[in-house]
Formats: sequence, C-alpha cells, structure tokens
Amino acid sequence: MRDGTVVWRKLVCNKEGFRRSRPRRSESRKPRAITREGCKALIVVKKDKSGKWIVSKFVKEHNHPLLSLLANARRSSHISQSPDEKDAKIRELSTELSRERKRCATLQQQLDMVLNVMEEHANHLSVNINNVIQSVKEIESITFTKSLIS
Repeated sequence: MRDGTVVWRKLVCNKEGFRRSRPRRSESRKPRAITREGCKALIVVKKDKSGKWIVSKFVKEHNHPLLSLLANARRSSHISQSPDEKDAKIRELSTELSRERKRCATLQQQLDMVLNVMEEHANHLSVNINNVIQSVKEIESITFTKSLIS
C-alpha cells in the first residue's frame, strides 16, 4: 500500500545528462555555456525493511573537473552576504526603483503634454480645413451664379 513514504532516493551530479536540443530560431543567439556533460556519477539509497538507509548503487567517477569551493562561492556570493549587507542592498535598490518611478512619471507627463499639443494642433488644422472648404464652396457658388446671369 502506498502511503507517500519515501523508500528510495537517487542523487545525480548536476552535470548529469545533456541539454535538450531545441530547434534553432532564425535570429542568432549567443550560445549558452555547456552545463550538462553526460556525467554518470550518482548515488542511490534505499530504505530496507528495518528502516535503515542502504546505498544500493554508487558511481564515484565524474567525467569533468569538479568545481572548487572558491569557484562555486562566486556563483552564490549573495548567499554569503550578511543580513546588514542584504538590507543595504535592498535600500539601494529601493532608492533606485523610486528614482526610476519618478523619472517615468515625469516622462509620462511630458508625453501627455506633447500629445495634448498634437491634438490641439490637429483640431486647429481641422477647423482651418473646414474654413477653406467653406470658402471654396462660397467661391464656387458665386462663380456659378455669375455664369448663370451672364
């Protein structure tokens, strides 16, 4: 009967397998670094009837050099930051976000002003065009009336 109890675990190297190949898109992209190298290193543990964990399979050999702690620490530098350093970074980023929001609001106001001026100009042009059309109609009417009289 299955009750959700874990009875075995398989842990593999993070470079196990290969990256899935995807169809290329038309645009060129910078190739990503190779992160999967087909490494076979793994350990499989199973729980026996007495409840003890037993290693049932172990492959020690990696097909790639192992990362040193120093190289690995570079990737996770944010983990080693103190809470004070994290708080300072949060304050810095919050200040930057606030500054960018104000900048966006200012740019939005300027854009709204430009759009309003453009709308006023379009309305003014529309009135002028209607006046010209009306004048042309009046001139045509006068010309037509004069041609009938003569």
